[in-house]
Amino acid sequence: MLCARSRLSAFQVATAGVFTALVIVVTLAFRVPIPMTSGGYFNLGETVIFSAALLFGPFVGLIAGSGAAIVDVMVSPGYAPVTFVLKTVEGFIVGYLLKKVKKKVKSLTLCATIVILIGGSVMVAGYFVYEMFMFDYAYALTGVPFNIIQMLAGLIVAVPTMHAVLRVFPQLESYI
Repeated sequence: MLCARSRLSAFQVATAGVFTALVIVVTLAFRVPIPMTSGGYFNLGETVIFSAALLFGPFVGLIAGSGAAIVDVMVSPGYAPVTFVLKTVEGFIVGYLLKKVKKKVKSLTLCATIVILIGGSVMVAGYFVYEMFMFDYAYALTGVPFNIIQMLAGLIVAVPTMHAVLRVFPQLESYI
């Protein structure tokens, strides 16, 4: 149950739904299979998860992350449960930590970079651990570079996107 100070607005709920749909579309549109994995693929859905979390906070980031699991249900079902956990946690962490780090670091670009690296590292480590248990160490290791590149691509796109959106809609600054 949410306390009175943290109630979600209709805007946040609608925004979360829109970003979840965007994650699905972007993930499906820019999906590149990784041959040495069983169903793994590189995608750009991370860019949308990070953008959602940076612009609208932890709730929108968390819900947007679920879009990646919806795609996995369609194209790589064995990964759907772990993707659901990792991508929602990743979105939440980025949105939550941005608020905390922003109090200590003046540069919004640096704040966003730090929190994306932290949230993205959770995703990279999470898939590594999952694949170690499901397959083996060598197999799990093959996905790490692709997950790191995916995280960095998300960083490279999301931070400038955040700045561009905030220039056009400065009132969104209240969400971060």
